Amino acid sequence: MAYRMQVIPKKKRRTTQRDFTAKAPYDLEVIESSLAGPVAGERTFSDLPRSVLAALDAISSTSSYSKESILFVEGQEPTGVFILRDGRVKLTTNSADGKSIIVRIAEPSELVGLAGVVSGKPYELTAEALEPLQANFIPRDAFVEFLREHGEATLRVAEILSDIYHSTLLEVRYLGFSSSTAEKLARFLLDMPATPFQNNGQLRATLTLTHREIGEMIGASRETVTRLFADFKRERLIEVHGSTLLITNRPNLQKLLEG
Repeated sequence: MAYRMQVIPKKKRRTTQRDFTAKAPYDLEVIESSLAGPVAGERTFSDLPRSVLAALDAISSTSSYSKESILFVEGQEPTGVFILRDGRVKLTTNSADGKSIIVRIAEPSELVGLAGVVSGKPYELTAEALEPLQANFIPRDAFVEFLREHGEATLRVAEILSDIYHSTLLEVRYLGFSSSTAEKLARFLLDMPATPFQNNGQLRATLTLTHREIGEMIGASRETVTRLFADFKRERLIEVHGSTLLITNRPNLQKLLEG
């Protein structure tokens, strides 16, 4: 059953915060609040005229969501677009037998639900909060009218959709072009944003996903991901210190892809 979210419009004057809870699909709790404040996503629209940003702010309302809250579900008619102020959202698709694959992780300032809102077709993914977050919600009709009136914003949205397309292709690589789960995990680790560490050829990255969530991204079970992490550490390909990942032997990790 599709879940339609009620959104409290943002008023021009300062309002008293109103909180309410509702049950989303899978019994996940959603907590929403009407809050005053500028629209998030300034990094996304940073070079647009102030008048355009003001018009976007005028049609948005800010809501707070608890961890595991559902913003929208796969197959639901598009109600609007979400601009993440903080916190991350995982976007998943589910098979008929209940298996779930994470298509991508949306980071702060990103727009979520954009494809469905622009096309008018049902949301193709389910959006779930990975952590407590705030997001600006813009109803579909208001957002479409906003794009009709502001060509600069329409071009930016086209660029964002292009970025999402390329990001999705990257995720498909894990599932389609890897012959083994070890290769999928190696590809995932090598594609993570990383920085050089101590000028010794090692790379440092931050792990923000659990083993279960990584498994959902590469099409593997949590147990398999945990076992492969142990194998990679034993073979001195990587080190893991809390949320910090060190790729200590990139050439040998790369060989898994060549194999």
